[in-house]
Amino acid sequence: MKWFNSQPRLIQIILLLIPVVNWIVELIVRWSTFVAVKKHKVLHLVVAILVTAFGLIFGWVDLIWCLLFKHLLFA
Repeated sequence: MKWFNSQPRLIQIILLLIPVVNWIVELIVRWSTFVAVKKHKVLHLVVAILVTAFGLIFGWVDLIWCLLFKHLLFA
């Protein structure tokens, strides 16, 4: 999570634009967030499981979210 947020926005957008890469980035970010966070564990677990199954869809949603709000949805 910290690694992704420390990247320039252009790199974040490029990583989320490429279909298979965005799914891998989503998996890494969501599962690392679940492991690292102390509160709201259930929410992060549900999001991590959903991203594992529907990662490409979440990748496109996060691309738009990142463009608008400069961070990932639920991260």
